[in-house]
Amino acid sequence: MHFILLISALSLVEYVGDSNLKFYSRNHQTKNLVIGIVAYIFVVKLLIEALKKRNLILTNGMWDAISTIIATFLAFFILHERLNNWQQWFGLASVIVGVVFLNWGKQAR
Repeated sequence: MHFILLISALSLVEYVGDSNLKFYSRNHQTKNLVIGIVAYIFVVKLLIEALKKRNLILTNGMWDAISTIIATFLAFFILHERLNNWQQWFGLASVIVGVVFLNWGKQAR
């Protein structure tokens, strides 16, 4: 469970970085650029901690999946972005099922 919390924190920090870099790309405010870069420094630190706990395959798969879920949720509620069709919603549901399967059984180290 600690690993999933670590990956979730990694994904939240990545979202902060991504969203600030998105804002910077549109408004060119230096504060957004700085926040985005600092967030990615923390992403690297959290990724190193995650790699100490699990192998690269599981860490990367979980990070991609949980990041997709968290970023979609936050972009929906904070940025008011939307998925456009049932195929995209099906893809998101597949990611959620993938997280379940990645955590099924004995965990690789």
